[in-house]
Amino acid sequence: MKKLIPLCVALACLTQTAQAATIDLTLLTQPEFRAVSEDLGSALSYKAITPAAPLGIIGFDIGVAVNQTELAKSKGYWSRMTGSSMDNLYVPKISIAKGLPLNIDIAAFVSRVPSTSATLYGGELRYAIMEGGIALPAIAVRGSLSKLAGVDQLALNTKGLDISISKGFAMFSPYAGVGQVWVTSTPNSATLHEEKFTQGKIFAGANFNLGLVNLAAEVDKTGAAKSISAKVGFRF
Repeated sequence: MKKLIPLCVALACLTQTAQAATIDLTLLTQPEFRAVSEDLGSALSYKAITPAAPLGIIGFDIGVAVNQTELAKSKGYWSRMTGSSMDNLYVPKISIAKGLPLNIDIAAFVSRVPSTSATLYGGELRYAIMEGGIALPAIAVRGSLSKLAGVDQLALNTKGLDISISKGFAMFSPYAGVGQVWVTSTPNSATLHEEKFTQGKIFAGANFNLGLVNLAAEVDKTGAAKSISAKVGFRF
């Protein structure tokens, strides 16, 4: 766990050449654009990195996170689109969640890709069917969305629905869940058309609340692509 804080700091400052380059979608065929869209949908869809237990009326969860997604279907196309190869996509972000009455939490995040005008933002509304306790786990359902902005050739947004379960053991809370993600990927190109599709989602992680600092890590597989996320911040 001592490695999570420097990992978050280092990766949040990381800029890959391919991410900073101009993307030219006109060099892709429609099946290749679909593959790129599936990987981007996996990488840019909402990832909460939090257990199912509700925060409570006075609760907050504030953090800095980074998601690393291994591109599963489009690795061979990025060098053609951008002039640089890319195997992984990194998404640094700042997030905040607030607890509300009736076991409801709301959350939002924003991400800015360094050296570009690309921005990713989104949020969630979550309801804990069971709030959990000493003997019982917490179970929650979540609706989420994310939207990519600032990319001339591409508009992409995702919507998600999932259910998760977690169990607290003192400062340690493991969790897992399953869901579905709906992706809409719209190119600004005369040779390509919009792609709409769904992707299955499974995820598991753990939250460590150490009092002055909160650490969390999560593994997510949305579609064919796997993501690893780490977050550091405050949860109370």
